Amino acid sequence: MTKQILIVDDEPAIRRLVSAALGRAGYAVEEAPNAADALIFAHRPGCELVLLDLGLPDRDGLELIPLLKAMDREVIVLTARDDTSEKVTALDLGADDYVVKPFDTEELLARVRTALRRRSPGSSVSGPVIVGDVVIDMAARQVSRDDREVHLTPKEYGVLAELARHLDRVITHTELLAVVWGAAHKTDVEYLRVAVRGLRLKLERDPANPELIRNEPGVGYRLMASPR
Repeated sequence: MTKQILIVDDEPAIRRLVSAALGRAGYAVEEAPNAADALIFAHRPGCELVLLDLGLPDRDGLELIPLLKAMDREVIVLTARDDTSEKVTALDLGADDYVVKPFDTEELLARVRTALRRRSPGSSVSGPVIVGDVVIDMAARQVSRDDREVHLTPKEYGVLAELARHLDRVITHTELLAVVWGAAHKTDVEYLRVAVRGLRLKLERDPANPELIRNEPGVGYRLMASPR
């Protein structure tokens, strides 16, 4: 069945560009120039993913994110706002990804494919997660690299497991700290940096140039599904 995607943007040129790219990739596309139309279209059966601009004429796009997630729609923010605080807010509100304009259409399509994979039957983590030469066995709580077991601290494993549960998605510092260390430590970013540093030393080919665990400066981390 053809996947249906909603583009929400008040710029006709952007809608045309993205719509053409999605159409060539085989997706069905709806367009909305404002928040009011976006909520109407998003309610329709079949809509699976929303590409959401934040600078809408009738409402701030950030307000739409929890409404769209409540409808069980994947949300990729597609905006000119590149402020770190905006990214953190959008992701904390439930956005699945954040792409800044101007953007490369091939990268956007890759983000779309990743978001839609999460909706596919059997896409939940039920077996080992494999990224490059690293295997994360969630059931056994074991991690190996090149078929050799890697010993992680409990916090290192907690961070890696949470990233693996949301493969290829940016998880904010706040989310990771709350899950692994508890709500009382949501602002203790240095704890997280130490754990990620340890993971990179144990899992990356070149810890100084990480390919598995990518940093989104000031926002969070992403475990890459297909490291270079």
